[in-house]
Amino acid sequence: MGVEGCTKCIKYLLFVFNFIFWLAGGIILGVALWLRHDSQTTNILYLQLGDKQAPNTFYVGIYILIAVGAVMMFVGFLGCYGAIQESQCLLGTFFTCLVILFACEVAAGIWGFVNKDQIAKDVKQFYDQALQQALMGDADASNAKAVVKTFHETLDCCGSDIMTSTFTPLWRDDLCRKDSVKSFFENTNCHKKIDELFSGKLYLIGIAAVVVAVIMIFEMILSMVLCCGIRNSSVY
Repeated sequence: MGVEGCTKCIKYLLFVFNFIFWLAGGIILGVALWLRHDSQTTNILYLQLGDKQAPNTFYVGIYILIAVGAVMMFVGFLGCYGAIQESQCLLGTFFTCLVILFACEVAAGIWGFVNKDQIAKDVKQFYDQALQQALMGDADASNAKAVVKTFHETLDCCGSDIMTSTFTPLWRDDLCRKDSVKSFFENTNCHKKIDELFSGKLYLIGIAAVVVAVIMIFEMILSMVLCCGIRNSSVY
């Protein structure tokens, strides 16, 4: 026997929320893949200085986001099908998946909050080490020079602070832009550019996580109410 009245309204409301949840999963998956293959981050995080690889903590978060997006699409489909079929078993499975996914999202959010400054810090340390080797002419200077030039060309910056961003173009025009007069007035230090690069992307991820968490809370409430309605209608 099908559900009636208010419970039937909840059934279709849950279907709509699950469809939105499925779409949100697809959007998150798409954004995660874009972040993974973004030219700026790819150019920088694929660099290697001697035997040292550029920090890849940022990619750990992106891989988690890809997995979350894929699971959200599966769970959203499961919820839509369970709501239409009025299946307590499917809705129970859907509710369990939602709780697990919500717990994983909270854990990922805590990890991201703890590491949000560490990601940029690690990349800045990697850049500083390469810049020092390039300026001092160490044994690995050619490799370091290539790393530094990639940072400068990708982020349109020069130097690690105000002093080095101002005088490096005058001292080493092979590392920064050729127009030394223009560089003197316009160059932005790379530490600032690195902070802007990762803070903008992490801000985007944070907004997506909050929106998804709100949708998940509504879906958990609606699925519980619908399960109770299906159980009561089966009794009668």
